[in-house]
Amino acid sequence: MSIFIDKNTKVVVQGLTGREGQFHALRNRDYGTQVVAGTRPGKGGEEIQGIPIFNTVEEAINATGANTAMTFVPPAFAKDAVLEAAIAGCNLIVCITEGIPAKDEAEMYDILKNTTNAMLLGPNCPGLISPGKSNVGIMPHEITKEGNVGVVSRSGTLTYQAVHELTKLNIGQSTCIGIGGDPVPGMSFIDVLDAFEKDEQTNAIVMIGEIGGSAEEEAAEFIKNNISKPVISYIAGVTAPPGKKMGHAGAIVSGNKGTAKAKIEALTEAGVKVVKNPTQIGKAIEDVI
Repeated sequence: MSIFIDKNTKVVVQGLTGREGQFHALRNRDYGTQVVAGTRPGKGGEEIQGIPIFNTVEEAINATGANTAMTFVPPAFAKDAVLEAAIAGCNLIVCITEGIPAKDEAEMYDILKNTTNAMLLGPNCPGLISPGKSNVGIMPHEITKEGNVGVVSRSGTLTYQAVHELTKLNIGQSTCIGIGGDPVPGMSFIDVLDAFEKDEQTNAIVMIGEIGGSAEEEAAEFIKNNISKPVISYIAGVTAPPGKKMGHAGAIVSGNKGTAKAKIEALTEAGVKVVKNPTQIGKAIEDVI
């Protein structure tokens, strides 16, 4: 098994006619992902390397059976694009776009939660890959290996490093997910941890967090009460000065809240093995499996 995506996932790419959308959509298709459609208002009827373009997501779904959207729409239009995909019937929306205003993110999150059944991954995320099955996003499939370790991270780059550290030791992954580091993310650590716990293919979990917010502390509480599988974690930002935004829009420490120290303590108390350096992730997983 895998979580959220598999070989049956059919992807419609919002913004397929743009440079980034086209580049990554074609890479995903070459990997084996079913990229069945793209959308761009006014470009309906055209195609890009055999992928048909539609004016709306609804038209794309009706014609191709797409069930997942990958969004490369510019920040000013991303909220409307995500909501369009959800209302049209996509089960999962992977929003790669970064720089979406926090107000738009909050409104988007509320509407999705209250009026649709769609799951949102992101915004400002690298997407997800289930090695050997499907890749929906911008993760380099070359560093992955099919296996039994689930990876979830707020940082895209650290997702790649964690996966690389595992693959170097011949440890494969079930699904690798970057949830993004914006202040108002769609999918949370808890959503992914819960899915990994229920996934028969996943035997261990890597969780990478960072300073800012309370997502890691909330995840620690969830792990303590609900997760039976071993969890290895790394928290980025130990040396970050308080009150400064570091990297992601959500990576800001206020007073004693959101510090790396607080997150590490909460995770350790929950029985999670927290490593001090991302290069130690692979060895730590090797030890527990």
